[in-house]
Amino acid sequence: MSNNHNASPNPRQLALNALRAVQRGAYADIALDRVLQQSPVAAVDRRLVTELVYGSVRRQRTLDACIDRLAKKKSHQQPPDLRLILHLGLYQLRYLDHIPPSAAVDTTVELAKQSGFKGLAGFVNGVLRNYVRLSAPDDGQENEPPLWETDDRIQQLAIEQSYPDWMVELWVNQFGWEDAEKLCIWLNQAPQIDLRVNPLKASIEQVEQAMQAAGVNVTRIAGFPQALRLGQGAGAIDRLPGFAEGWWTVQDSSAQLVSHLLNPQPGEVVIDACAAPGGKTTHLAELMQDQGTVWGCDRYASRLKKLIANAARLQLNSIQICTGDSRDLPQFKNIADRVLIDAPCSGLGTLHRHADARWRQTPETVQELAQLQTELLNEAATWVKPNGLMVYATCTLHPDENEAVVDRFLNDHPEWQIEPIPPDHPAAKFVDKTLEETERDRAWLKVLPHQHDMDGFFMVLLGKREA
Repeated sequence: MSNNHNASPNPRQLALNALRAVQRGAYADIALDRVLQQSPVAAVDRRLVTELVYGSVRRQRTLDACIDRLAKKKSHQQPPDLRLILHLGLYQLRYLDHIPPSAAVDTTVELAKQSGFKGLAGFVNGVLRNYVRLSAPDDGQENEPPLWETDDRIQQLAIEQSYPDWMVELWVNQFGWEDAEKLCIWLNQAPQIDLRVNPLKASIEQVEQAMQAAGVNVTRIAGFPQALRLGQGAGAIDRLPGFAEGWWTVQDSSAQLVSHLLNPQPGEVVIDACAAPGGKTTHLAELMQDQGTVWGCDRYASRLKKLIANAARLQLNSIQICTGDSRDLPQFKNIADRVLIDAPCSGLGTLHRHADARWRQTPETVQELAQLQTELLNEAATWVKPNGLMVYATCTLHPDENEAVVDRFLNDHPEWQIEPIPPDHPAAKFVDKTLEETERDRAWLKVLPHQHDMDGFFMVLLGKREA
């Protein structure tokens, strides 16, 4: 047994390798993929590595606060690798019920020794045991005493749930205290996976039956005609029944709503201004019964490869590719019946899918994005024929990128207006409830994760009057 002990790489060591790459600036998902490709591990270890990497990145502020409380030196004064090792140990102790505390402590101390911190193994042991002692239930008090004290309620919630202060403050101002807290908690959960059935290749019943026959749990999502939600532990996506045949693709239900809102018709010319990786472009083609033309535009040819591959797998022929910056594509002037702008944004509605996104965005990046969104909207508006339609959508929950961008556009372009949404449309139930009754028929839509249990989205249907 002992001579085989190097055969399978240690999952905690792999997690540390990925976290080091993130610390140097790599995206968490790319760093994790690279580490897992280089070292094949059993499925159970693969899940552990994934959980440790995403969890440590997502909860980094909370874990730092624990180090600040338990060690003499603050987290940012620790050697960078040692700080990551402490994050891994504390993450297991605080968030993973299936790992016994003794195992979490011992494996972390071992990891410290193997990583050149032999002399600090006692320190690591002390910090983690201190955490276990502090969080043990004591004379009937609540299980987890706060490891940090601050009089600032926003900061308290931001440390507790691990977000930057500015983000929590934004949501408290926008949604009120209770909803902001629910949103913070929701965005810390593991993401769910929704499928969008391709009606040109399969019916929703057919896909349901094939999944059930393969022992894969799926459930329908009320009001979404093509959506199925996968149950836990479905395994590798590309091995599920119907993948190779193009019966379905992965797309969150709230992203599916965007194309339903645009509602393209067979034979039309439709342009998707920010198309890669192609989830919405392929959906538009499906809704048009693959008749007409869907232009998928993106600045980067490398990103359009994914769209081309998706279209091929789904066997869609109506999609044309355009590589270029959608802020400057004069060839599209007045040719489109409908245009979709699924704008680059801060992604605050999809933080659960991107472990490091909360640390990459700042109030400054939001303002830069709002400028980009405005430029895209102004240009794409010139592509639309008179009486044509345009949907502006983002997966963020920031008013500066949503309501403010649309208001500015409508002020500058009197020939455009917000279009009403028919009451029987799947989108109708997402009309912004904070608007006055009189404004409800011409309104933007908001999908709120903690209320609707899907990715956060903002979208609005705009119509161009004849000049």
